[in-house]
Amino acid sequence: MSETSILIVDDSLAMRRGLRQCINLPSAQLTEAVDGQEALELAAIRNFDLIITDIDMPRMNGIQLCKSLKTNPATKAVPVIMVSSFDSDEDIDRGFQAGASAYLIKNEARSSLMTTIQDVLPKVEFRGKRLILVVDDSLVIRRMVEDGLVQAGFRVLTAENGKKALEILQTTRPDFILSDIDMPEMDGFSFCQAVQANPDLVIIPFVVMSANSDRGHMMRMLRRGAAAYITKPFNLDQLVIMVEKILSDQFQLLMKDRERLEADRRMLLATITSLVSALEARDAYTRGHSEAVATILSGMASLMGATELEIETLTIGGRLHDIGKIGIRDSVLLKPGHLTDEEFAIIKQHPTIGANILRSVPSLAEVITVALHHHERFDGKGYPEGLAGQNISLWARITAVADTYHALTSDRPYRKGFMPDKAFQVLRDVRGSQLCPDCVDLFFKWITTQPGSSPTSS
Repeated sequence: MSETSILIVDDSLAMRRGLRQCINLPSAQLTEAVDGQEALELAAIRNFDLIITDIDMPRMNGIQLCKSLKTNPATKAVPVIMVSSFDSDEDIDRGFQAGASAYLIKNEARSSLMTTIQDVLPKVEFRGKRLILVVDDSLVIRRMVEDGLVQAGFRVLTAENGKKALEILQTTRPDFILSDIDMPEMDGFSFCQAVQANPDLVIIPFVVMSANSDRGHMMRMLRRGAAAYITKPFNLDQLVIMVEKILSDQFQLLMKDRERLEADRRMLLATITSLVSALEARDAYTRGHSEAVATILSGMASLMGATELEIETLTIGGRLHDIGKIGIRDSVLLKPGHLTDEEFAIIKQHPTIGANILRSVPSLAEVITVALHHHERFDGKGYPEGLAGQNISLWARITAVADTYHALTSDRPYRKGFMPDKAFQVLRDVRGSQLCPDCVDLFFKWITTQPGSSPTSS
């Protein structure tokens, strides 16, 4: 758990110290207040992740504090745990009615407080990352539902009808849609149908809230893809519980699906990488080439400020950039001397073959350009498509530099590998013709970070 700011509110110093001892979070920042009034003043100037409060206190009690927090837009999403000696059902109900996320009896705090914190905080974090679109032609309903969801910690957008909601969906992707049925311009039936017809939106849970409790209406909406149907008037607490349950179930399904896809992706990558290793094992001169190119690409991408995912993807592209050579016969691929024009034409097929192999793996779509275009030239004289300049993808241009450098410094049947300084000069000579000048500059920036490498300026 990341650093957590917690405010402890109790008029008893001994109780505050006791609660401190119960909180076993190494990164927690604990602040104390002696009553509700001081706590409210602190919450106005500091952002707390959690407030733990007593009820019976001078100046402002815990119930008043909680109500004040929940009516302030800046603090309404802060979870409150009440810890009190008041243990009747009425007292506990008053605490929850005021907006508390949890209620503990003081003599149970020592054994239950940490468990409760560990239950409340992840829920708040989960809700804070979820955006809900509320669609209703009634301003009163929109504000009421928005207020209840925001108080529970969700982020909320609103629209007065289906047409306005679809406009929002063109630029914003919510995690949940809560919609009325009877609305002007576009009603809930048409809106739900439009959402379900869009492949990018169909996975968003769609819940209907309507004053119409007719079973026919309910079944019609459920058949159109609605996840649930709630009848107005409804209890906001029940709505929050339902929204969280649906989102949580969907989140778990998405995580399982993602884990399955990632496992399949890893297995496919392992298989393809094994093929690359088998390919390079055919030729002692190219053994380790793809891995070396991948290492250079990873370093260059890091200097660009690429994300971890982008670096990982480009590294995979480096490992697989020559995968198409699997389809080139040994007599051409392993020929020790110079190639004839006919043989070179065969070699030039390997980018297209590699791209076709990668197209069979949807999760590798982003690295296809690396395999297909790493032999394109900045001046348009490369292959297979004769692309030039910025028409060659950035990743392919970067790969071309890394591929060229490692090829120059590697032994080949027809020549010994160049010393680094000579390879550096070749890169400078083809900068702007064969290779993208910005990518060559990026390579030199990267190589200077490597131990023992300090290319001199031209």
